[in-house]
Amino acid sequence: MVFPELSLTGYELRARAVRPDDDALAPIIAACAETGSVALVGAPVADAAGREFIGMIRVDADGARPAYHKSWLGGTEAERFTAGDGPTVLEIDGWRLGLGICKDTGAAQHTVGTADLEIDAYLAGLVHQPQELAEQEARAVVLARTCRAYVVFANFAGPTGDVFSRTAGRSAIWSPAGEAIARAGPDVGDLARTVLA
Repeated sequence: MVFPELSLTGYELRARAVRPDDDALAPIIAACAETGSVALVGAPVADAAGREFIGMIRVDADGARPAYHKSWLGGTEAERFTAGDGPTVLEIDGWRLGLGICKDTGAAQHTVGTADLEIDAYLAGLVHQPQELAEQEARAVVLARTCRAYVVFANFAGPTGDVFSRTAGRSAIWSPAGEAIARAGPDVGDLARTVLA
């Protein structure tokens, strides 16, 4: 399961960093254990040196651990957060999953670097406003075709903080050819789901 950027805190750039051992993650860990799932959730995170990142956290039955740090920061994010180290792969059940967070999806260097990792699917958490839907769609198509991989975008629906009093929702999944194969609606609680083969 893929969740939007900063899904645990909302797009609140002053929210405290979430530690992998935070008790607040216990219900997600329990749900993943019960269903045999892996959840990729978003939150501010910090490393051992105290640097803070906009992070993607992998949560499963064994607990939580950092999976990825956003590499291409936007707006005022750089006032607090450090940019991540770039493209990475997460392997789950034999699938090679490239990871991204919002602005990463539009950075050509990130797209090409992720394609070089020979991924099976690209997963990203987003927060976009309704007027950004066309850009979201265009980015997904470029990623799918460049990486020759499925693309999964999880986007916020409803208000989430900062300038995002309205968000677009419409999370979606695209084929390696860049064709949408599942779409959520604009409402809170809508899901996009499919079986990838």
